[in-house]
Amino acid sequence: MAVYIGMNGVQSLLNRQSAATYASISCPRGNVLHDNGSGIYTLRGNTPNCFARYRVKGKANIAIPTGGTVGPIAMAITISGEVYEPSRFIVTPAAVEEYNGVICPAVITVPRGCCTQIGFEPVPASDDPAVAPAPVVDAQNIYVEIERIA
Repeated sequence: MAVYIGMNGVQSLLNRQSAATYASISCPRGNVLHDNGSGIYTLRGNTPNCFARYRVKGKANIAIPTGGTVGPIAMAITISGEVYEPSRFIVTPAAVEEYNGVICPAVITVPRGCCTQIGFEPVPASDDPAVAPAPVVDAQNIYVEIERIA
């Protein structure tokens, strides 16, 4: 069972602010919980096995807003507020207001009986503390797909 959640309008997101979405197809089994207008998704470990596994894919078109400085920008899946590094996708637009597509995939394991919260948000493009992240990223056509695979 897959859940498809999206938002077409432009959102100006601060660094580490989850992209708000609206459920277009929700999970009838209660494995994925999401409130419309929120950017937080709860994955539930409802399973007789040791764990439940989910494939998560975040997609968006992102740009540096007018007045910003051109440089690398990034989006990623976050798990319980922490950046899931393998999902970080970095782009460097040539100019402000130039949108680039990003796709951030992740496979997330949730132990039986537990829950994990995830989000899809702009993150620093570098782990180097000397490199300042873009303060605001414009995102549009935001789409999150969550599929239970085990």
